Amino acid sequence: MQVPGPQNSYQAQHAELLLSSFAKVTGRKLLESADAEALYHAPFPVLSHNTAADPVLTYGNLAAQVLWGMGWEQLTSMPSRLTAEPAHREQRDAMFAEMRAKGFIEDYAGVRISASGRRFEIRGAVIWPLLGPDGVKLGEAASFRDYRFI
Repeated sequence: MQVPGPQNSYQAQHAELLLSSFAKVTGRKLLESADAEALYHAPFPVLSHNTAADPVLTYGNLAAQVLWGMGWEQLTSMPSRLTAEPAHREQRDAMFAEMRAKGFIEDYAGVRISASGRRFEIRGAVIWPLLGPDGVKLGEAASFRDYRFI
C-alpha cells in the first residue's frame, strides 16, 4: 500500500474498512468525521495488521508513525508483534485471543516500544477485527488515546 495522501484518497478503501468495522463491532464511531483523510490525520494512533500467521502492519496513521518513530514504508512492512518488546509479546498475544473470543476489547493496557527503543504504556486501547462486507475477517486493528512514556 502506498503512503496515504491525496493521490490515493488517503487509502480510502482501507480507511472505510477500519471505520465501518469499528462501528459494526462497537456501535460507535471511531471519528466524528468518517473520512479517510481525517483518519490519517487523527490526533490519536490507529493501526491495523493483516491475517498472516505472523501479521504485518497494513496501516498506521500519522499519530502512530510519530509515536513509533517510523515512516509509512517502515511501519507497514513490520510484523505487528514487533510493536512490543519480547517480554511483553505474551501479554499482547493473550489480549488478541481475548479480543477474538469477545468480539472486541475496549480497555486494553500494555507496554510498547518505538523504533528508537523508547518504551511507552498504552491505556484504554480498543482492539477490533476488520470485517469485510461479507463478514470475512480481513485483519485486526487498534486505537488508543491514552499513553505515557516510561
